[in-house]
Amino acid sequence: MPDLPAVSQFTALLTELRFPAAAAVALIAGVVRGFSGFGSALIYMPLIASIYDPRTAAVTIILIDLVSSAPFTVPELRRCIWNEVMTIWTVSLIGIPLGVWALLVLDPVTLRWFIAAFVLSALAVLVLGWRYRKAPGFTFTAAVGLASGFGGGAVGIAAPPVIIYWLSRNVGAVTMRANMMVYLALMDITVIALYSYKGLFDVRMAALSILLGLPFIAGVAAGTLWFKGTSDLVYRRAAYLIIALAALVSLPVLDPLLQRSAAP
Repeated sequence: MPDLPAVSQFTALLTELRFPAAAAVALIAGVVRGFSGFGSALIYMPLIASIYDPRTAAVTIILIDLVSSAPFTVPELRRCIWNEVMTIWTVSLIGIPLGVWALLVLDPVTLRWFIAAFVLSALAVLVLGWRYRKAPGFTFTAAVGLASGFGGGAVGIAAPPVIIYWLSRNVGAVTMRANMMVYLALMDITVIALYSYKGLFDVRMAALSILLGLPFIAGVAAGTLWFKGTSDLVYRRAAYLIIALAALVSLPVLDPLLQRSAAP
């Protein structure tokens, strides 16, 4: 782990002209996370990658998300469906390296088009009213975890398969949000361990994570308050919108606009 950042490190980051824009992005991403229980990376990643760079975006969001969301995740531990959350997370550990393998072997642009098309197709089916009527068995639940891990490893999109899984059933907004909060906390811990092993953390990343974490946690608090009293219908519509945004923002055709390279 990196040494603690010095005051000069914070000052240098705060005086950069791009910092206010980054802080605004962190605030909005936090609101989305607090309200829906997921989606912060879908807002944060493409925008912070264009303000700084993809590595900075990936490393800071994982630190910010876990630390800032932890106080709001603890109460959800008693509301989530533990057997499903743990099954999905455990199998996602297999999917993550498979996704990384696909990223290294397959054409990355084709892979991103495929995943975006898959997510949008599944979302369209849900919007049209399809629901999974039976109690999901282990095979179906494990397949969701595999898809989530694969998407996370290949193109950094892990949440849509999981939230679509719960949206496809008659799961209330409170339980759905709790499931996502706990699942993404487990994913954050997993990725932080991998990043630490790869030596991706440094003093600058730590300082920027602290600075952007302040507006992010304010956003999470605001989003959590906003969620209280929200109906299942409103929550579902918000989740549909976030998933659609995730798929659309990940499309390679938007790379020039978001200043990304074609490969994720």
